[in-house]
Amino acid sequence: MNSFRTPRSHTDRLRNRIADGDIARVADEALRVMDSSRGSWGGGWERVLDQLRALPAEDRRALLHTLADRFHQAGDDTEARCRHLALCVLVAEGLDGSERLADDPLAAERRKALDDLARRQSFWYAARFEILGRAELAAGRPLPAPVVAVVRRAALDAYRADDLVGLARQLTDPVLNVGEAWAEQALSDATTPDWQALLAHALTATASKPTAKWDKQARALLDTLGTDSVRETVLSWLALVGRPRTLPLERQEWEPDINNAYDPYNATALRGLAWLLSLLPPRPDVARALGALAETSLKKVAGIGPRNPKVANAGVIALARIDSEAALAELARLATRVTYKNTAKLLDTALEARATALGLSREEIEELAVPAYGLTETGRAEHRLGEATALLEVRGSRAVLSWRNAAGKPVKTVPVAVKRDHPDELKDLKTAVKDIDKMLSAQSERLDRQFLARRSWPYALWRERYLDHPLVGTLARRLLWTVDGTTAGYADGELRTLSDDPLPPGTRVELWHPAGREAAEIVAWRDWLERHGITQPFKQAHREIYLLTDAERATGTYSNRFAAHVLRQHQFHSLAAIRGWHNKLRLCVDDSAPPATRELPRWGLRAEYWIEGDGEEYGVDTTDSGSYLRLRTDQVRFYPIDAPQNSAHCCGGEYAMWLRDGQDPVDPIPLKDIPPLVLSEVLRDVDLFVGVSSIGNDPTWQDGGPGGRFREYWTSYGFGELNQSAETRRLLLERLVPRLAIADRCTLEGRFLHVRGDRHTYKIHLGSGNILMTPNDQYLCIVPKSAPTAPGAGYLPYEGDRMLSVILSKAMMLAADTKITDPSILSQL
Repeated sequence: MNSFRTPRSHTDRLRNRIADGDIARVADEALRVMDSSRGSWGGGWERVLDQLRALPAEDRRALLHTLADRFHQAGDDTEARCRHLALCVLVAEGLDGSERLADDPLAAERRKALDDLARRQSFWYAARFEILGRAELAAGRPLPAPVVAVVRRAALDAYRADDLVGLARQLTDPVLNVGEAWAEQALSDATTPDWQALLAHALTATASKPTAKWDKQARALLDTLGTDSVRETVLSWLALVGRPRTLPLERQEWEPDINNAYDPYNATALRGLAWLLSLLPPRPDVARALGALAETSLKKVAGIGPRNPKVANAGVIALARIDSEAALAELARLATRVTYKNTAKLLDTALEARATALGLSREEIEELAVPAYGLTETGRAEHRLGEATALLEVRGSRAVLSWRNAAGKPVKTVPVAVKRDHPDELKDLKTAVKDIDKMLSAQSERLDRQFLARRSWPYALWRERYLDHPLVGTLARRLLWTVDGTTAGYADGELRTLSDDPLPPGTRVELWHPAGREAAEIVAWRDWLERHGITQPFKQAHREIYLLTDAERATGTYSNRFAAHVLRQHQFHSLAAIRGWHNKLRLCVDDSAPPATRELPRWGLRAEYWIEGDGEEYGVDTTDSGSYLRLRTDQVRFYPIDAPQNSAHCCGGEYAMWLRDGQDPVDPIPLKDIPPLVLSEVLRDVDLFVGVSSIGNDPTWQDGGPGGRFREYWTSYGFGELNQSAETRRLLLERLVPRLAIADRCTLEGRFLHVRGDRHTYKIHLGSGNILMTPNDQYLCIVPKSAPTAPGAGYLPYEGDRMLSVILSKAMMLAADTKITDPSILSQL
């Protein structure tokens, strides 16, 4: 290994070797220079290179061949081989064309090095691939498209050099990088100069939002190509965004999942295409495509996070520029789904701007933003297509499309005549089904968050926007409301009281909440829902109520009810965002973070859930990018909404209030002073975080995880006392079990549902779903499907309890344990 020398010492040594006329020793010294400089030929190293270029042409040719003879010394190290090839190119520069082509002894090796580069995401500057690319172009050989893509991506890196950027700018063909399905389709379609110009213009979308100049050029292109043609073609491209790469890249073990990320060069074009669509005449399919682009761009990729937030932001900006009901609906829908902070902020800004322009509140604009999607009455529409009739219905949380023939008889499949004669109408109906499903989910989540919003509506307005709305009405009619203080539900075509009497119109309407209600009233309304066969879109009549405990009265200002749990950090982080909490991922670094917080502006309060990262071993307790896999939980507290922020080290430690500008510390608010509804809803959120994210409900963790250190926690949680949501589940199962087909094999005892099989008797924990079996309470590991159903359960009073479905699915399986065929389960029986 050569020791490091300064450029000046190398200059002196090289001058002596040249003076001796010994080309072999000149080559050896040049290779030492290459090793010492690590491929960086700037600064003082340039003087060394100048000496080589100053050699007579005959000596330079001899030097090139000598360097070629020593190429084997580079071994198998890719960067060393490329630096050696780059040195040869640099030495050859300045020779006339015929001499350079004749004296190119490593041309084949250079092309092979570039071919090997084609499967890489990028390259480090010191490898000097750009010099090899420049040599190929000088030799009259265009670079292969995959190599062009790598050079462009490398030129976008933070440490890019000017000569690399210059080479990337030379590479204009193909206009987009190959390797992504959408880009290759665009390259296939954009064969005319005008279409090429459109893609080239899209690649200039590097600002945060389009300028007037950018828009002017875009409109000129749209006028030339035709708006209908651009819309149809670009939407076909966007439909392919996010699909697996057509040219998979080689991924090192330490690298993020680059094959599920966006090509960063093409991502700029996606931003430009989104902006272009916002200049077209408003159409629902354009708004739909922009919303889908935003969501696809925010999907998480291992080691990276969201695929490309800038593309998502471009989709939101484009939607905000479109003045249509469909665009507003997409903005409102995304606002309920997007958790990425910067994009969520853009959505808030867009909706606030639209509300201000219309003189409405943010809440009102969200209500007005929900389209009917072709429904002509609440949850229903009929469409006549030739002699067939399509029936579009909302059933529970899903839209269903069914068909009747000319005689009015139901048929199972789409009639052949409809496929043949009405393909566009059929496509629109299928699209409406997908749109309705997405919007139903978004509106259900929005309504579930209304309990803390302190909203009330004028009766007539409420009926228009909620009860009688073609889409939202399918949710509102399954909820309970108070009209001028009288509770009512919707049944048999009317609002009805607990005694089923029709309720006349009133003045003000609010969403009913069980907090503060008598237990008898709550049970009566549960019976009413069951009597009318109403399945609520989320827990309302069965909603958990969290009352202040004696322990919390003793602690005064904080609750330890959900402390000392171990949660999966990323699952907690996503769920917290959906429920309206703000959280910062904990990294295993020297950094601090605030607690998870939920601001409650209508109450002037801020709720905090104190958490910390768990573990110390990088790669075992963290992801490859350094974020903790697990969190440990602590107190729940409340502060005035404008109180200074608390923070603590990510790895753990005491929380302290961050004070600045002479601020005084602010004490937490005593729990007894928190309104009961607020306390209950906040603790319910935290209970949800624990119930979903705890490692204790993971059936594969019976060994206690890394080093077995979580074994005690896993056992205590997985088989311990029931939390409030599990108690609610138990009360429901008391009513549900007698109706099951396996009722004679099931009994409820304490924390468990006991199931008698033919091989064993099983105990399923009502909180975690974990199973013990006879004899000796042996643990049985059954990993549920990602989307379990509740087979044979019949009527359920509410949607959304995944663990209830898990428990019922396991019970059905274990009651017929002689029919189990899964080898992983059979081996345990």
